[in-house]
Amino acid sequence: MAQDKRSRKLKRLVTVQRHMEKMAEVTLADTTRQRAEVTDSMDSILGALSSMDPVHHQFSKMYSERFGRLTVKDRQLAGAQQLQEMAVLKEKTKGDRLQDKMYEARDDEDRETDDNAIYDLLEIMNATPAPASSKVRDT
Repeated sequence: MAQDKRSRKLKRLVTVQRHMEKMAEVTLADTTRQRAEVTDSMDSILGALSSMDPVHHQFSKMYSERFGRLTVKDRQLAGAQQLQEMAVLKEKTKGDRLQDKMYEARDDEDRETDDNAIYDLLEIMNATPAPASSKVRDT
């Protein structure tokens, strides 16, 4: 019975671990989206800086400052993205290991159940009296 509880506990842990894995993936997706937005903004600013339109020349200093801030933010997001990718991989590995342990526990439970059924069958066979024809031969 303790083994039965073990597989059920492991199954719940696997479910929780898979949920944590999905949460890490969502966080990574959000960071990737933010990084794409920053990259788009940087491209827009580069387009404005390289434009021949005189309106953009008046704001070139502001554009270059904004581009510098976006570059710093892109580096920060790249670092965060790398950490989050490692976290996703770590959570997936944990989930896979827990799932393997759950399968092993379930196999052990099935084996124990089968063994107990065989032992019960042997006890039943030994508890029944011998057939009458064997008593006649022995005498």
